[in-house]
Amino acid sequence: MRIALDVMGGDHAPGPIIQGAVEAVAEIPGLEIALVGDSSQILSHLKLDNAGDLHPGLQIQHCTQVVAMDEKPAVALRRKRDSSIARCWELMAERTVDAIVSAGNTGATVAHGFMTRLFLKEVQRPALSVVFPSVTGPCVLLDVGANTNAKPEHLYQYGVMGAIYAEHMLKIHNPSVALMNVGSEQGKGNDLVRETAKIFEHSPLASQFTGNVEGRDLHQGTANVVVCDGFVGNVVLKASEGLVELFLKTAAQEVLQKVQHEQAAVREAFKDLVRRYDYSEYGGAPLLGIDGICIVCHGSSGPRAIFKAIEVAANFANDGLNKRIVERLQMTPKTTAISSSP
Repeated sequence: MRIALDVMGGDHAPGPIIQGAVEAVAEIPGLEIALVGDSSQILSHLKLDNAGDLHPGLQIQHCTQVVAMDEKPAVALRRKRDSSIARCWELMAERTVDAIVSAGNTGATVAHGFMTRLFLKEVQRPALSVVFPSVTGPCVLLDVGANTNAKPEHLYQYGVMGAIYAEHMLKIHNPSVALMNVGSEQGKGNDLVRETAKIFEHSPLASQFTGNVEGRDLHQGTANVVVCDGFVGNVVLKASEGLVELFLKTAAQEVLQKVQHEQAAVREAFKDLVRRYDYSEYGGAPLLGIDGICIVCHGSSGPRAIFKAIEVAANFANDGLNKRIVERLQMTPKTTAISSSP
């Protein structure tokens, strides 16, 4: 398994990114990682004089530019052809690596992927997916930002890809699939959602399609896979992150102030709760539908999050998810994958 790791991307890069790679090659058999970035900085953080002293599972791919976290993706595409993100995608397009992992600028990472046109056969638009914790277990939400101008057939394909991810990566048997909507009743929502529902109802996923869910249902575990366009998904993701952070901080403060005894036990309980909702435990957001593997990590990812993202990429390859996605989409009748509008 060969992975290109964008060591220059992230709020705290390159230190924690490199550390995550070092831990990964030490623990995951057969793993090779290309550290993509400024070679002098990489060697400095590894406390090495030259690349010849690297761990056998590590190599350096030098590049001279970095895409800033707040930089516009379109500008980065035009002006930074030798950025670490661009070089990662080049390596995958050349088939030098099987996967890329980046905690850098999400928009730029996705935009470079779209520019390379490394799409799986049958996939019209890739989708960025995240795993949410819920009352009943993990829930896959997609798309969370890759495609803000989706069509019904795109959303249907997201459902197919999300169901395969949930089944094989999260080990959920026969995962249920639902559409994010403003109400759970049939016929609710805008044209995009209503037309997508018609496709699901007459597709091979019909038996797994449970209809509409509202935003509050996401954390209740009403469905294993929830589908929406990238604009809605990104708003849901960011709002959920902020709400969880607010709740955990305020709840911990309130409880500790009122509990005089057993404060150590209370702190441990809250640590367990934080771990349950910690993004680093889920290994980043896969860009599903790419002919290859791309895992997008949170900008503030530390070594643990990077390690988990690399582990997810390795498992993704070992389980043959891309082959499963193509096979499932090829099973869909062509008439089903087209909006039923006149």
